[in-house]
Amino acid sequence: MSIDAAAPTVADPQRAFIADWQEWHRGHEEARADPHGFLAVTGLHWLTPVPQRFPDLPGEWHTGAGGPVVALGGDDEIVVDGERVRGRHEFGPIAERAGVTVGIDGGVLEVARRGGHDILRPRRPDHSLRLDYRGTSTYPPDPRWVVDGRYVPFDSPRPTTVGAAVEGLEHVYEAPGRIEFTVDGVPLSLTAFDGGKPGSLSVLFTDATSGVTTYPANRSLKVGVPDEQGQVTLDFNRATNLPCAYTDFATCPLPPAENRLPIAVEAGEKTPDERLADAPADRS
Repeated sequence: MSIDAAAPTVADPQRAFIADWQEWHRGHEEARADPHGFLAVTGLHWLTPVPQRFPDLPGEWHTGAGGPVVALGGDDEIVVDGERVRGRHEFGPIAERAGVTVGIDGGVLEVARRGGHDILRPRRPDHSLRLDYRGTSTYPPDPRWVVDGRYVPFDSPRPTTVGAAVEGLEHVYEAPGRIEFTVDGVPLSLTAFDGGKPGSLSVLFTDATSGVTTYPANRSLKVGVPDEQGQVTLDFNRATNLPCAYTDFATCPLPPAENRLPIAVEAGEKTPDERLADAPADRS
């Protein structure tokens, strides 16, 4: 009896699963280490109605009802929408969790609004955090952590207030519903927020690994658009760290209280090397 060498084997789905995850994680790491990504952030400045200067930025900055304003003196300039700007520039009101990026000497500047405050975050490609970054350790990808779930929409989106990586700061998100699922027979649920694409979802969570092998404050998971029956897939192998796991210049939201899972989700990204001084070391 001849055997077709090209015939699939039992191991093929596992190899395909691992290869797909590796490709995804490689792309995620490349985006994280972008020259102007979060690893390039060198500071976090909070604007007030009183004009102030910052040692790492040109000009004098303040904010008010009309949004952030900069007054550039002498040869100081920024680049806005490809145009060099000198003198006074008004950015106009910036929506919550939105922002604009302008050019500055040696990098870019994020002008954004977080938790009801206008902020500035310079990003420079030569920042040591970015240059020294060597990747984030993860649990080995395991199909066991690809979990079927059911999306249950609320009657109307619920305003949900959560804390932030910055003490005293709060974020308010509209939660459209929750995701119900089981792991090893344990019924669980996660409050979901809107995702980055129309109809998609995202969840913030902690679990029994948080502060042990994974970052204690939060992890994030993107969830695709529910089907007509509300079915979704939770692939915890793709649970990722938010920027606050790497830098103190982040304002990341914390999970809602109900998203603290009582199980150990041994999947996804672990505590970054940059934070291992604050957590027990486990790179297995």
